[in-house]
Amino acid sequence: MIGVRQFRWPDYDAVAELWKSAGRDVLSRHELETKLLRDPQLFLVAEADEAVVGVVLGTYDGRRGWILRLAVDPTRRRHGIATRLIGELEQRFTALGCPRVNLLVLPEDDGALRFWQALGYLPFPDVLCSKPMAAPR
Repeated sequence: MIGVRQFRWPDYDAVAELWKSAGRDVLSRHELETKLLRDPQLFLVAEADEAVVGVVLGTYDGRRGWILRLAVDPTRRRHGIATRLIGELEQRFTALGCPRVNLLVLPEDDGALRFWQALGYLPFPDVLCSKPMAAPR
């Protein structure tokens, strides 16, 4: 049975390994500490047999929710884990009064785009702009 719950610090190593196995960059402990000051209830893990098998990082800025870093253990994909994680995250966004949720999908990732569209997320023709900021001194 798959359970979904809020991330706890003892989960960090398992989450980092999961991100690596899914081809995602690993967020440092420092970066997560900063994020968790804002909305820790939006960082979720899925577990089975006491092992972390999925993870999603959400954030809410008071206007929009964002879904970031969804990853599922490659050996456990296509078993509804991602859908369960997103369902729980959406419930938590709703409880916060979040009116809209955004996410980014790489344009060449057809499988991901189909997954998100099946959950009701629609592509927008926005252009992503990004600027790296210098670390504080």
